Amino acid sequence: MLRVWRFLSGLQSESCPSAEAMPQQFDGKLYDFSELGITNSVVRSVTQSSASLALVPEPVWFCLKTQPKREHLAATALRRQFGVECFSPRLRFRRMTQRGPVWFVEAMFPGYLFAKFIYSTQHRAVDSSHGISGIVHFGDRLAILPENIVTALQSRVGAEEIVTLDCSIKVGQSVQIVAGPFHGLEVMVTQLLPAKERVRVLFDFLGRSMEMEISTLEVLAA
Repeated sequence: MLRVWRFLSGLQSESCPSAEAMPQQFDGKLYDFSELGITNSVVRSVTQSSASLALVPEPVWFCLKTQPKREHLAATALRRQFGVECFSPRLRFRRMTQRGPVWFVEAMFPGYLFAKFIYSTQHRAVDSSHGISGIVHFGDRLAILPENIVTALQSRVGAEEIVTLDCSIKVGQSVQIVAGPFHGLEVMVTQLLPAKERVRVLFDFLGRSMEMEISTLEVLAA
């Protein structure tokens, strides 16, 4: 949750005054935001009261809390059932498993998504939608996002809303061997051998610097 709050507060962080003592509730839990460097002025700049939102006739971008691991499914349900525009960016990355390196796709903001709707007529339907736990709020103030911020984020992730993390190996990079007799050893890449899908790596062995070739599937960034 704090990752999302830091993201929201970061929209206005450049103009923040010094932090104030303000232990208050955010999304149902008590936080001392002064310890996080977040001030009352920031809270007010990225939130709006439900009473004022009820008077806004246009759709607004909200931050929604989802059930665990249900971000993408919740966004799909909102789109299909209520025609609500959603933004649920995800990250694609490679991780080592018992089966070897495997590609994973996870939410960029675990447990949260962004949705654009008219609060006065749609908030009850959104609140009760499949996979949604509610609108993120700070006391009686709801978390909102400016249109230009969402548009900028959408332009970066593309239509599929997936960002692939750069897992390419580069010369001089430190990598960890994840298979074979040298499993767990951290080494440095000295040469790329793309035709063989292998790399040459440098490591210390018994006080001596040694080089060897290894498959790119057997190393991950350290």
